[in-house]
Amino acid sequence: MKLPNILTLLRVALIPILVVVWFLPLSYAGQTTAAIFLLAALTDWFDGWLARRWQQESAFGAFLDPVADKLMVAAALVLLVDAFNSVLVTLAAMVIIGREIVVSSLREWMAEIGQRGQVAVSWLGKLKTSAQMVAILLCLALPVKIDLMHPGLWALGLAAALTLWSMWSYLRAAWPHLQAPSSE
Repeated sequence: MKLPNILTLLRVALIPILVVVWFLPLSYAGQTTAAIFLLAALTDWFDGWLARRWQQESAFGAFLDPVADKLMVAAALVLLVDAFNSVLVTLAAMVIIGREIVVSSLREWMAEIGQRGQVAVSWLGKLKTSAQMVAILLCLALPVKIDLMHPGLWALGLAAALTLWSMWSYLRAAWPHLQAPSSE
């Protein structure tokens, strides 16, 4: 077991800690939860960087890294849906989680037909991920209230818009294959 994979496993292990800390009856639970989420987000960047730099990329890491990311983001979004109790936060969370399901399924299918490269991670996907991380951090760290001046909610709206844009981009790239006869 190499350090990049250990960091990815750490990210998965942080999920229940993130949830438990969020519900602790402490005035600083949100900020602590945000710090845990930030640590997880940093391990996401760092494990990939280490794996490439130390040439320790592995099939296990390639599988687990995106799973760990999606689990962490989904867990945090569920907490925010509960905390904000808002249709807008709920819709943004549904868009983000739904996109992850659609794009993951699309990538799996494209890999089956030998076209995985058509839906490889793009700059837009990386921008979407960065916006999601900032939005979730802000929403976790700042007082939970629906307020037009809440920077986390603006960031969450931007993340949802980028999420839809990136999903559209991947679907557009795959569309010729989706239109082909099923024998492909």
